[in-house]
Amino acid sequence: MGDPRLGSRLKAIRTEAGLTQAELADRAGVSRKTINTVENGVFIPSTLLALSLARALGTTVEALFYLAD
Repeated sequence: MGDPRLGSRLKAIRTEAGLTQAELADRAGVSRKTINTVENGVFIPSTLLALSLARALGTTVEALFYLAD
């Protein structure tokens, strides 16, 4: 289950890049459902997944995820 302290900018950055969830999933080597659950805060990505998402979007992990105070 997700942690309410973990915020995500994944959807905004993905949308800004003009990608669908399916396209990002393909680039990151995961399912569209995985992208959906991360974007909706249901699933906290592993370090490996966070790095793969950042690479697929041409950004950093810090730009995608943050700890809410």
